[in-house]
Amino acid sequence: MRLLLDTCTFLWIVGDSPHLSARAKRLHAAVESDVYLSAVSCWEIAVKHALGRLKLPEPPHRFVPEMRDAHGIESLPLSETETLLLPRLPALHRDPFDRMLVCQAMHHGLTILTPDEAISPYPVPTIW
Repeated sequence: MRLLLDTCTFLWIVGDSPHLSARAKRLHAAVESDVYLSAVSCWEIAVKHALGRLKLPEPPHRFVPEMRDAHGIESLPLSETETLLLPRLPALHRDPFDRMLVCQAMHHGLTILTPDEAISPYPVPTIW
């Protein structure tokens, strides 16, 4: 399975949070899963940290790559092609980070691993 982590899912995985569902934990750990963290999530983490809304044990430029590598998660850059899918999305909600994750999942054929029910109406598979 090819999985794209929602930002909160990444933070819960690396923080061993009780908010992480058993299914999400199992899918992330499965040998046959290819798991990705989008540059969009890195951007969201950096913005929220800079605004004081997300506390991290170290700056995001260290924390994110170290935790991503430690948990076997691949980096997924954001391309021009993916950003240009945005106008094709229905206006279901306004979160720009979530909307770009949906575009990336559409382009790459990924399933988004997320607890966010606002993402499930979009034309991409989600699991939680």
